[in-house]
Amino acid sequence: MKKLVIFDLDGTLLNTIADLGDACNYALRTLGYSEHALATYNYMVGNGVRKLIERAEPDADQETVERLLNLFRQYYDEHSTDHTAPYPGIPELLAKLHENGVAIAVATNKYQAAVDKIIPHFFPDIPFVAILGQTDDRPVKPDPSIVFAALNEHPTPKADVLFVGDSAVDIETARRACVESVGVTWGFRPMSELRGAYADHIVSDPAEILTIAGF
Repeated sequence: MKKLVIFDLDGTLLNTIADLGDACNYALRTLGYSEHALATYNYMVGNGVRKLIERAEPDADQETVERLLNLFRQYYDEHSTDHTAPYPGIPELLAKLHENGVAIAVATNKYQAAVDKIIPHFFPDIPFVAILGQTDDRPVKPDPSIVFAALNEHPTPKADVLFVGDSAVDIETARRACVESVGVTWGFRPMSELRGAYADHIVSDPAEILTIAGF
């Protein structure tokens, strides 16, 4: 029976792609660059906002990247909940895990200020033991530091931990941290990516995570 489940955020707990894409397109548009179709952002997100900007406008120099980043954050900080919503079954899954005494944490490459706004907005009744986003003093996933930070906040044997995410970045993070991984198919990346990353489990319904956790 698992005692701690660590979740990725974007593409795992919440469908955030429209708001992320809108914010990036706003930044691009403001500086005169071409916008992208929202569907293309599924393959640009996952490694933090800076990498998203660099993928959206690969010809931008570092000064321009900084300007785009600032514009992105200005927009996203105001509009991060416009179109975002939990995936079906996620609120019920989190409630069931909590009812069964399982600790719940979030480990995401989304910058911390946005995480601190979004999590309480969508999951006000879930007592997360750690809510960890991207910060300047910690490398982004797939570096496992964010998992170790969660374990520092809620010490748990690694054998009792699940790491749940929707991309190869998440599966690689779990592998590097030596914890069991669960890939979800409802997020931003295809099942083939999860298989190629050798996820320990692949699920298509949040309820399946309860079974993997031992309930």
